[in-house]
Amino acid sequence: MGMSVTISAATADDAEQILKLQYLCYQREAELYGDYSIEPLTQSLDDLRAELGKGCVLVARLGAEVVGSVRGTVDDKGTAAIGKLIVHPRMQRHGLGGRLLAAIEERLTEERDAKRYRLFTGHRSEGNLRLYRRYGYAQVGTEEVNRRLSLVTLEKEAMPSAYAASA
Repeated sequence: MGMSVTISAATADDAEQILKLQYLCYQREAELYGDYSIEPLTQSLDDLRAELGKGCVLVARLGAEVVGSVRGTVDDKGTAAIGKLIVHPRMQRHGLGGRLLAAIEERLTEERDAKRYRLFTGHRSEGNLRLYRRYGYAQVGTEEVNRRLSLVTLEKEAMPSAYAASA
């Protein structure tokens, strides 16, 4: 019988594994848009460590290995910005991305009083768009970054914790 994947808060000790996984996971996005200078591929370890201290960062572990991660922050109006949802390529298409998304939503609602969730992805990232729509996100805008890339912004309202617990 194999090990199960657990999801928990990231620690400072996870920073290197998260950064390596992020680099691996964003190769496909970079290829899709013909741009290897995207921020997830150029982020430094120090910048990532700073992010760990500011927001909510979750990791998915298979044993000691980090096989997924997601980050989120909540602004003073209660809007949670969710980003850098990554899953190791060998672990994709098994529901782990959805588990991470649900876990960060729950954590941001319970611990940081999120009222709505917002995320974005590239217009050609069909797998990401399918996942977000499956989890109730609706497109609220599109911004052209350059001739190769438009960012699609999606949002959904947060369920109150009491309702979520009884649903």
